[in-house]
Formats: sequence, structure tokens, C-alpha cells
Amino acid sequence: MSSLASVELLSDAPPEEVLRWAHETFPRLAIVASFQAESSVLIDMASRIRPDIKVLTLDTGRLPQATHDMIDRVRDRYSIDIQVVAPDAADLREMVGSHGMNLFLNSPDLRRLCCDVRKSRPLARALRGYDAWVTGVRRQQAATRAHTAVIARDPEHEDLTKIAPLAAWTKDQVWSYIREHELPYHALYDQGYTSIGCAPCTRATTAGEDERAGRWWWESQSEVKECGLHWTAGQ
Repeated sequence: MSSLASVELLSDAPPEEVLRWAHETFPRLAIVASFQAESSVLIDMASRIRPDIKVLTLDTGRLPQATHDMIDRVRDRYSIDIQVVAPDAADLREMVGSHGMNLFLNSPDLRRLCCDVRKSRPLARALRGYDAWVTGVRRQQAATRAHTAVIARDPEHEDLTKIAPLAAWTKDQVWSYIREHELPYHALYDQGYTSIGCAPCTRATTAGEDERAGRWWWESQSEVKECGLHWTAGQ
């Protein structure tokens, strides 16, 4: 079967089947985990396929303590190595020296610069040497993610293959899996958070709000609530 045919068939396949195909197809495969609910599901599914999964995570330098605690809980549960990727120190010095520690509050452009320095650039460096990466992005999370492909070429990262096994899943499916398998999950969910990023840029949401409404909530509603890892200007 051609790789194109495989991709077309897997577009409606269960996440476990997509992950199995990914591990069989790409010798150098990384799960990029934010340690939100979707990461709990993907790491559990992948660990049932093979014990030596590769997990990367971005430590932006502004994460909540609960995220660090979650990383340790997952590492201990699955006995896996988790590569924690930090921003480049020189990039941080230049950004903070020019714009201050809390530049993200001053304008959407400066917020995107902060995300670029703390997230996008470190991820690009970390993915060098890999063939493909797995993400927990789901279509239901936001309008900007509504057309997320399960498997796609990633032009932002040297044409690696980007794999989103949970693209078609709902939030309810994610949490049903977590409860069924008694998985660890991020403590901030119990405080009303529905999307979790850097501490100063994330708040709890209220009933009826979009899942990502707690991100950069001070910005205009017309601003795109994305950091740049899964969306670029012009999309």
C-alpha cells in the first residue's frame, strides 16, 4: 500500500491505530507533550504500543508549578525519559532586555514574539533529527484548529510529518479515556482551567466559553488565540 493510501485510510482511524502506524513508519518519532489532557491520553496509548517512546516538552520558563509536577508524575508512572526543552538563553536576554519580562501584555505582536522565543524556536531546534512528531491538537478546541489533518506535511519544521491522532476526538472522549484508564491529569483542570499554557497567560474559563478562552484573555476577541506552534499568520 502506498504511503498516500495509508494516510487517506488513517484519516478516520482510531488514535491507537494511527500511533501504531506512526511508530512503524518513522524510526525517529517524537511525542510533543504539553501535559494537558490530550498528552495524558497519547502517552498512555503510545506506551501500550512500545515502551521506549520519545517524549519532548517545552519548558518556557513561565510554566505553572502544577505542570512541572505533572511531568514528574508521568515520568514516574511510565518509567520514561522526558526531554525538557528550554528557550535559548541569548534569545531570552535580547527579548527581555528590549521589551521587559511581561511584554506579552503590551501588544499581540509582542505576545507572539514571546511565544516564538519561548516555544516555537525551541521546538524547531528540538525536532531536528526527527522524521515526524505527534501532537494532541483537536479540531474541537478552536476555530483555528477545525481543519486539523490527522497526518500532514509540516512546512514549519523542515517538512517533517505532523501527526494528530486525536484530531477528530471531542473533549468528552478525551476525559472518558482518562477516567477509564485512571490516568494522571493536570491539577489545574480541577480549578476550572480548560486549556493550560504559561502561568501569566492562562486563566480558568467559565461555562459556555471556548476551550481556549482562558488564553491571553486581555486581548481583543478578534485576535487569534494561538501561540504559533499550530498556526501561522496568513492561515
